[in-house]
Amino acid sequence: MTWDEYEQKIHSLGYGDDAIVVIKKAYLFAENTHKNEKRMSGDPYITHPLAVSIKIAELRLDQQTVSAALLHDVVEDHGITISNIEQEFGKEIAFLVDGVTKVDRIRYRGVERAVESIRKMFLALAEDIRVVIIKLMDRLHNMKTLEYVSAHKRKRIALETLEIFAPLADRLGMWELKAELEDLCFPYIYPEEYAWLTEQIKGKREISEQCLATLKPIVEAELTKENIKPVSITYRTKHLFSIWKKLVRNEMDFGRVLDLVGMRIVVESADDCYYAMGVIHKLWKPLPGRIKDYIALPKPNGYQSLHTTVIGPQKHIVDFQIRTVTMNYEAEYGIAAHWAYDASGKPKQAPRLDDKRYAWVRQLQEWHKSHHESSDEELAAIKIDFFKDRIFALTPKGDVIDLPEGATPIDFAYHIHSEIGDHMFGAKVNGKMVPFSYLLQLGDQVEIIVQKNKHPTSDWLDYAKTSIARNRIRGHLRKTGAIEAPKGKKQKILEAAVFAKDRVGLLKDIASVFTGLNINILGHKSDHQTKNFSRIILKFKPKKGLSQSILLTKIKKIPDVESVVIQEEK
Repeated sequence: MTWDEYEQKIHSLGYGDDAIVVIKKAYLFAENTHKNEKRMSGDPYITHPLAVSIKIAELRLDQQTVSAALLHDVVEDHGITISNIEQEFGKEIAFLVDGVTKVDRIRYRGVERAVESIRKMFLALAEDIRVVIIKLMDRLHNMKTLEYVSAHKRKRIALETLEIFAPLADRLGMWELKAELEDLCFPYIYPEEYAWLTEQIKGKREISEQCLATLKPIVEAELTKENIKPVSITYRTKHLFSIWKKLVRNEMDFGRVLDLVGMRIVVESADDCYYAMGVIHKLWKPLPGRIKDYIALPKPNGYQSLHTTVIGPQKHIVDFQIRTVTMNYEAEYGIAAHWAYDASGKPKQAPRLDDKRYAWVRQLQEWHKSHHESSDEELAAIKIDFFKDRIFALTPKGDVIDLPEGATPIDFAYHIHSEIGDHMFGAKVNGKMVPFSYLLQLGDQVEIIVQKNKHPTSDWLDYAKTSIARNRIRGHLRKTGAIEAPKGKKQKILEAAVFAKDRVGLLKDIASVFTGLNINILGHKSDHQTKNFSRIILKFKPKKGLSQSILLTKIKKIPDVESVVIQEEK
């Protein structure tokens, strides 16, 4: 892309002459630095920083961020220092380039490196989120050209993207980016499943798109009749990986994945959102339990919208999202929307990290200070605490508390304050007393009851999900001598990987073998599921005096089991 072509693109995105001067200087500097370099695809290397910077410009971020995106690879292996960048472009651009460079210096070679990478990224994020937005767009373009990378690296890079980068985009409210990253990872991590789903959905997608094309003018006419002026009405089929995750949760039954297609209605005001939902429900019957109001109760990442699923013509199930222009913009761009230029061409004020929506950034900083586990445990805890599916519950005052799915009242208490957790006596959820083992649900109102003389006991560890809560409980128990500080090597954990023909009751049959041998299952998961087969992985501690061959033989005798492998936890 020549400068003239690039300039035309940047101008079309609303950047003025003063911004163009700064960006052009960065463009020419990057072009000269990378002039003799090629990508793995054979393309000139400059195509990569150009692509990243255009994505940044499409987010309407400031000229400093666009320039830093152009320069994000010039420091490594070119004899150029951050001081050189500061002399040429000033402190702000140099700071952003330095932040991205520090993150990029981490090479992913196992768990230890992965943990270090996460640390670096979040520390950069906590100081200036623009650094991480550049890195996310860098990863997006690299995923789009992953086919040119050597085969042994593809899956590793894709897995890292799926487990770290996509959830990070989601936590920053950049939902469209998250979905795109997931779809790009899908064929590299689950190639057979990707091919199968693509084939399965081909016919359904065509029928669904025809249905939506028919519905659009009906919706538009009815809204107009009710004096609701839609800014836009668009429709789309859901992202492939999103559909796949729902299929896995629903035993690969397409009949239980209700929202393969969706329509998005953008209106002028929040009131119009509710009026529009009323119009939709007059036209078609809504499905029970599928109406969600994220306007009154936004998601922790700031997402706002109304969701409803209806039974449309010819019994087609259609998902509707209804939101305002501002809500739609923030749903697509998340935190990046806060740096966008306004109508006058001036950048909006950047969001403060004391905004409640981004409190998790501070939490992670505190978490790093207090965390002393080994890398395997640390990485697992990060994934559970910050990247797993989220739920949000409410304090009695209405404050939103963001927690991982599967969290309990104990996690809620420690999330508010360590002292509240340490002296927790009981919990009320929606006005009723619940046990410590209660799994919090979306929208629960939680009241923690405390007593000064109450302290953690070892059984609390059975109910605490988050590492923040577990670390605090362990710390208290060690102080009081209830448990000893860890010494030497921890007891090993084993994994039994069972490959079997998928059927109802399979997991129950496998679990009964463990129960019969008095082996406690620590956890299980299913993956690599295809149309007919699944792999179930069960974690357990070896039982003293019991030969693994006995367990192996008993599992193999279960009907439809094809193979079993028992090994130490990876």
